[in-house]
Amino acid sequence: MADESVKSEASAQQEKEDGDNGSSQKTESRDGENQTVSKRQRKKLLKQQKWEGERDLRKQKRKEKKQQRRQQRHNHHHQEEEEEDEEGGEAQNARKRLRRDVTPSSLRLVVDCSFDNLMLIKDVRKLHRQVQRCYAENRRALHPVQFYLTSLGGQLKQSMDEKDKGWVNWKDITIKTEHYSEVVAQEELVYLTSDSPNVLEELDHKKAYVIGGLVDHNHHKGITFERAKELGIDHAQLPLSTFVKMNSRKVLAVNHVFEIVLAYLEKSSWQEAFFTVLPQRKGAVAVSQDGTTVQGKEEEDSDSDPDTPDQTEKRTQT
Repeated sequence: MADESVKSEASAQQEKEDGDNGSSQKTESRDGENQTVSKRQRKKLLKQQKWEGERDLRKQKRKEKKQQRRQQRHNHHHQEEEEEDEEGGEAQNARKRLRRDVTPSSLRLVVDCSFDNLMLIKDVRKLHRQVQRCYAENRRALHPVQFYLTSLGGQLKQSMDEKDKGWVNWKDITIKTEHYSEVVAQEELVYLTSDSPNVLEELDHKKAYVIGGLVDHNHHKGITFERAKELGIDHAQLPLSTFVKMNSRKVLAVNHVFEIVLAYLEKSSWQEAFFTVLPQRKGAVAVSQDGTTVQGKEEEDSDSDPDTPDQTEKRTQT
């Protein structure tokens, strides 16, 4: 009986091994021992071998695709060049006409940088960015002014040296360490300050208009007006209240004043100049000739549909 039991177990073991031959395979490991590899593992190994075998082929395909893209870009660029050659004459003439349309103004705008010691370094850096903006806007203006930067030194110059070393190569600008009163004749100076009781109606191209280079968040209110009176020079404020109503204070940034003057030289309209430049956060609304604001009229009809051009014309006439 014992012998039959042993034979039965041996037979069952043999059948199990025979059944496993369909799903597994014995392989020899590196150290000479036999290891059983499942069907799934065998497929994975074959896939990995195929991937490695096709490595050079994939590399070649990537290279060919790269060359195709390069050739396409070259063809596209060549086509653009041909089109540009065809239109080049007209485009060049248009650019020349555009350059001829730029007419430099004899008006002088002076940024007074003599308030350096009254500002914190963060405000000096703001002033630096405003001066950069003035320079950039003047360079692309239709009627660029004669730009003066006076009393340059201290923290502002240090900021410019650190953040914008290229300022030493700026063109079409006069930069002085001296005070503006030493650069321009006193009788030609007009200080633009919102505290002045005088309202500027027209620009005199024989004058040099001074903008106070000060960012102080109203800590030194009226200081530019006082400086102008101390020096005995003319002063005036832009006609802001005549054309614009704002829900914030009338003190504008240096670059805003500068850009408004540039816009006025181009458009010959203070109102257009103001609304071209003033930021939306100032809440500026137009003031009509009868003293009412355009915003007020719009608010009355805020719940109705927008007017047609005919309705707008009729309401304007009434």
